[in-house]
Amino acid sequence: MSTFDEAARAPAVPAPVAAEAPAPRRPLLAGNWWRHLVAIVAIVICLFPVVYIASAAFSANPSLTGASAIPSKLTLHNFGLLLHGSTATSEQTFASVHYVRWFVNSMIVCFSTAILTVLLGALAAYAFSRFRFTGRRMGMLFLLLIQMFPQLLAIVAIYLIVLKVGGVVPQIGLNTLTGLVLVYMGGALGVNTWLLKGFFDTIPADLDESARVDGATPAQVFWGVVLPLATPVLAVVGLFSFVFTLNEFAIVSALIGTKNNFTLPLGMRGFIDQQYGQHWGPFAAGVLIAAIPAVLLFQFLQRYIVSGLTAGGVKG
Repeated sequence: MSTFDEAARAPAVPAPVAAEAPAPRRPLLAGNWWRHLVAIVAIVICLFPVVYIASAAFSANPSLTGASAIPSKLTLHNFGLLLHGSTATSEQTFASVHYVRWFVNSMIVCFSTAILTVLLGALAAYAFSRFRFTGRRMGMLFLLLIQMFPQLLAIVAIYLIVLKVGGVVPQIGLNTLTGLVLVYMGGALGVNTWLLKGFFDTIPADLDESARVDGATPAQVFWGVVLPLATPVLAVVGLFSFVFTLNEFAIVSALIGTKNNFTLPLGMRGFIDQQYGQHWGPFAAGVLIAAIPAVLLFQFLQRYIVSGLTAGGVKG
């Protein structure tokens, strides 16, 4: 019998199995009870306004004094007043037929401001991050300096500027959505440029050089290399610009005076600014509808934030 046959008939020796590492023990609840308590308190604080507004929107009681977390009688009458108008003699209730137009105006202003802010802010931040030119340091300091003053201090100046510019170019003057978008975009461009510039600084400049060696133009480097890696901060800037514009009241109240051009904050104020004629039901319903676009936008941008972070962390 050959050595090969003996080796074939020999019993197989089982391979050694590595001992499984014990699973890490989860911390006991007794040691982390305060974290759960803090989380529960934070959730309650965040959800309380939403629950209260939702209750008032679906409640038949027009007053907030008797409102509760769960309304005693559910109704869609408040939403009907907003979407279809009312035959009541109250002037402001009759004005509720404009809610759809206010909603459309707000969406136009918010999306336009968010897109233009992200686009122009990214271009300016890329220039400050990658290029060296005269006045670069002073320009960044100036952008930071103007952010120290609140916009309320500049309302009079903004009003006069828009008034004078409207005399030359009526399309961007007072009572125009285009002029309002330009004002919002200019106010948010400074802080967003700083935010984007800080993120661009974390992207290695070697990627730009590698793309140029491969024959990419400066525009291809920006749009094809740097911008996809900056997706997380672009999504954050766009979301913040949208939410800020949706909630802003002071500037729009100074620049817009025509009811057909009202945005939601300015138009909805009319339901609660009367001493004896507050309409809290339609107001709560309108606020609830206005929150839907912001929630949907956050859900849509969430995947871009995650995918951008993953793409930026891969090398090679």
